[in-house]
Amino acid sequence: MTALGFLLFDTAIGRCGIAWGARGVALLQLPEGREEGTRARLLERMPGALEAPPPPDVQRAVDGIAALLRGEASDLSGVPLDMERVPPFHRRVYEVARTIPPGATLSYGDIAARLGSVGSARAVGQALGRNPFAILVPCHRVLAAGGKVGGFSANGGVTTKLRLLEIERARAAGAPQAGGGAAGAPQDDSGGGGAFGFDPAAAVERLRASDAALGRLIDRVGPFGMRLDRTSSLFLALAESIVYQQLTGKAAATIFARVRALFPRAHEGFTPEQLLRASDEELRAAGLSRAKLLSLRDLARRAQDGELPTLAEVHAMEDEAIIERLTQVRGIGRWTAEMLLMFRLGRPDVLPVDDYGIRKGFAIAFKQRDLPARKDLERRGARWRPYRTVASWYLWRAVDVAREG
Repeated sequence: MTALGFLLFDTAIGRCGIAWGARGVALLQLPEGREEGTRARLLERMPGALEAPPPPDVQRAVDGIAALLRGEASDLSGVPLDMERVPPFHRRVYEVARTIPPGATLSYGDIAARLGSVGSARAVGQALGRNPFAILVPCHRVLAAGGKVGGFSANGGVTTKLRLLEIERARAAGAPQAGGGAAGAPQDDSGGGGAFGFDPAAAVERLRASDAALGRLIDRVGPFGMRLDRTSSLFLALAESIVYQQLTGKAAATIFARVRALFPRAHEGFTPEQLLRASDEELRAAGLSRAKLLSLRDLARRAQDGELPTLAEVHAMEDEAIIERLTQVRGIGRWTAEMLLMFRLGRPDVLPVDDYGIRKGFAIAFKQRDLPARKDLERRGARWRPYRTVASWYLWRAVDVAREG
C-alpha cells in the first residue's frame, strides 16, 4: 500500500509528519532533530507519498494531535487508521493501547493479559516498538514491569516518551492550560510544571544546596509552580508576545482575540501569509498600535522568507543563538526572547537580569534596600546554574509574597 499523501505540521514538541492511505492514517512521524530529517524519515517509511492537503478525517487528526500536545483534552481514539500492512497480532495490541486514556498507563504485561496471552509481554513490547501510529496508538502510555519507563523508538527515545507523559499527566491533574495569561508573563500554577525538559524537584533541591538565602525564599514560597504555555508555531508565539507588550493581560487578550478572529478558518492560529494579506485598516481596527502593526509585519515577512527558525529548529538551538536570531525582528528585544525561552520552551537556565520583577524580588529575598546592579545579579546567579529559570520564578514570587504580606 502506498500512502496517498503526507503533511508536516507544527506541534508543541516540534514539527510532526502524518501520512494517509485510502482507509485512514497510515503513519504518524514524530519530530526528528530538524524538519528535513522528519520529512526524510517519513518518506523512508512511506515511499511514494506525495505532499498534499489532508482529507477532513486526517485534518481532524492533525488538529487533535496538536491540541493533545498543547495539554488540551483531545480524544484520538476514533481517528481511522489504515492498518493494511500491520500484522494481526500487532493490530490487536494497538487496539488495546488505544483504550488507555491520557494520563494513565498500562504495562506490557497488562496488555498481554487483556489479549488473553499472559506470556506475550515481550511480543507486546516488540509490536509497540514497531508502532507506525505514534500518539494515535499511544505506545508512550505503556511501561515496562515495575513502572519502569521502557523503550521508545521515536527520536529522543525515553526523553520524548517522558515528555509526552508529562504533557498528558499535567492535563489529567487539572493543570491550567495555555492561553489564560499574558504571553511570556510570569505565571503561577500550583498544579505543576507542564512538560519541562528537566526535573523541577531536582532543580529546587540543587538551588537550596547552592544558596541558603534562596533556600529560605523557596521555603516561604512553597512548591515550584511555573507552567508552560505551549504553542503550535514559533511565529504565532512571537506574534502573541508582540501584541501583549506594555499592555495589561486583559486588554492584550482582547486585542489578540480580535486579530485571530480576522482569520476564522485558521484553527491552529493565523499564518505569516495570512497576516501579510490582511490590510493595515483591518489590523488597526482590531486594536493594534502602529508600532505593533509594523513589528508583526516584519515578523511575518521574516517567517515567510525563512529567516525565522521553525519550532523544530529552535528546539535544537542553544539559548543565546535563539536570542540572537529573534532579536533581529522589529519589536523583539532580549527580554521578549528570554520570556519565550522560559515560558514557551521550558529552558532551565535563563536569568532575565534586566527584568524589574527579578531585580525587585532579589532585593526582597536578599534584604537589600536598593535594586541590584546587573553585574551583582549575574554574579549571584552563577550559583544557581544550571537552573536559573527556577530561581527566577522564585524571585518573581518573592514580590507577590511581599505584597500579600
